[in-house]
Amino acid sequence: MVTIRAEDIKNLREETGIGMMDCKRALTAANGDTDRAKEILREQGLELMEQIGREATEGRVVSYVHHTGKVGVLVEIACNTDFAANSGEFLDFANNVAMHIAAEAPTYVVPEDVPAEVLEQENAEFRAQLEEQGKPAEIIEKALEGRVKRFYQDTCLIKQPFVKDPDVTIEDMLADLRTKTGENILIKQFARFAIEVAGCADPLLASS
Repeated sequence: MVTIRAEDIKNLREETGIGMMDCKRALTAANGDTDRAKEILREQGLELMEQIGREATEGRVVSYVHHTGKVGVLVEIACNTDFAANSGEFLDFANNVAMHIAAEAPTYVVPEDVPAEVLEQENAEFRAQLEEQGKPAEIIEKALEGRVKRFYQDTCLIKQPFVKDPDVTIEDMLADLRTKTGENILIKQFARFAIEVAGCADPLLASS
């Protein structure tokens, strides 16, 4: 039997938007052949996200308030139908995302939301540090790639490991929900509110 690599599963999920477990099953059935795995996903009725093409005009705004009352979150999540917005899977996902935002305090939803000037400044500062250390150009470029990836993980909600299960990202959870509902589900925006606690930068830490 062909060994299915985690990297292959991840690549298929990124290409199709289908959940990790469905991608793994499809690759297993296809003996590791990615193209055949895509065909299997289509045959199973799991639409590839680029083919959905439906505007997400329904959805919900979900709130979360930490038990101390010092941190609160509002998050808007869109989908195609009100039926999906009222489903248990959708509501569980929305509540988990709101709780995650309260705990991890991301700045952006997706990497595309990061202003170019912010990313340029991050890269410029890091490049200057490496140049001062006398690092060769090829090492600097490789390090910058890793730096950008880590920056996205730190600041972009979709790229962050889920606070209750670091083995999966919010992006993984979103892909799984799309598979379960068959709908184009998007995290549109969020707002995090926090009351500053004297001597502590994060109210959640102060209350734990």
